[in-house]
Amino acid sequence: MCWHGHVAPRINRSDITVHGFRSTLRDWASEQTSFPHETCEHALAHRISDKAEAAYRRGDQFDKRRKLMEAWAVFCEPKVSGKIVPSSKH
Repeated sequence: MCWHGHVAPRINRSDITVHGFRSTLRDWASEQTSFPHETCEHALAHRISDKAEAAYRRGDQFDKRRKLMEAWAVFCEPKVSGKIVPSSKH
């Protein structure tokens, strides 16, 4: 997914913005998961403002970011259980 721009066309939604989608991920990660702050920021491609910390952080946290994004995918589109009950029309 492209994280830049104003509309999220790659997810076929015109009623949400990319910034809103990113913000939702950040809120969800901090409020409903135990993923470290650094992993969440890295997943959102936020730059490290502290120059000294940025100079020494060399890793990309790929495995941690992958796990975060897998959990995010499940949150965004949970699997439907096999027990679907049709609604009656009134």
